[in-house]
Amino acid sequence: MASRMQGKTNQPAKHRIVIVDDHPIVRQGLAQLIEQEDDLHICGQAEDAHEAIRAIRELNPNLVIVDISLRTSSGIDLIKDIKAQFPALPVLTLSMHDEALYAERALRAGARGYIMKQEAPEEVVTAIRRVLAGTTYISQGMAAKMVNKIVAGPGEKNASPVDRLSDRELEVFRLIGEGYGTREMAEKLYLSVKTIETYRAHIKEKLNLQDANELLRAAIRWANAQM
Repeated sequence: MASRMQGKTNQPAKHRIVIVDDHPIVRQGLAQLIEQEDDLHICGQAEDAHEAIRAIRELNPNLVIVDISLRTSSGIDLIKDIKAQFPALPVLTLSMHDEALYAERALRAGARGYIMKQEAPEEVVTAIRRVLAGTTYISQGMAAKMVNKIVAGPGEKNASPVDRLSDRELEVFRLIGEGYGTREMAEKLYLSVKTIETYRAHIKEKLNLQDANELLRAAIRWANAQM
C-alpha cells in the first residue's frame, strides 16, 4: 500500500504526522483520533519500513508514530533508520507490547516516547503533544523502573535474562513463542535460515537453554506472559 497524501494544505499551522502500523484498522482509528485535534493532521500512512521511509521523504512530517511489530521488519530497526536518515525527526512508539520490555529499547534506538495501545485516547494525544514539544514521553511507572535500574547499576539482581538479548534476538525469541518455525521467521524478517539459526543459538546461550525444546518452552512461557 503506497503512502497516502491528504490535503488540508491551507492549514500550515497543523503538525503533520505519519503513522506506521501494519494493521489498517489501527491506522484508521488512530487517524480519526488525531484528526479531531485542531493542531494535528495525518499527512500519510505506511504499513512497513520501506513505505515509511518513502512517506517521510515525500511528506516531510513533524512526527512519525511507529509500531514495534511491522509486517516485514522490526519497528526498532525502523526507528534506527529514521534517526540515521532524518536525525531531527521525532519518533513516538505506539505498541501493544509491554513497555517494561520494549520502551527502553525504543528510546535507545532513538524514539522520543513510548506509549501502549491500551492507553486512553487522551493519553495518546498527550504523548504526541509532548514529543512534538521536544520532550520525552513514557509512563510514570516506566520512568520509575528506568530510574531504579540506573540506580541499581549493571549488576541488578532482578534483571530479566531476556534483557540480555539484542533487539533482533528478542524479535526472534518472540516469534518462536508465537509459533513461527525457522523458515517462517526467515521469510518474515527477510533473513536467511542460517542467520535465524545463528540467532537461535545466541538466544540459547544467553538464556542458558540446553536444546531447541527448552528454547521453545521458554519462548512460549515468555510470550504468554506478555499477553
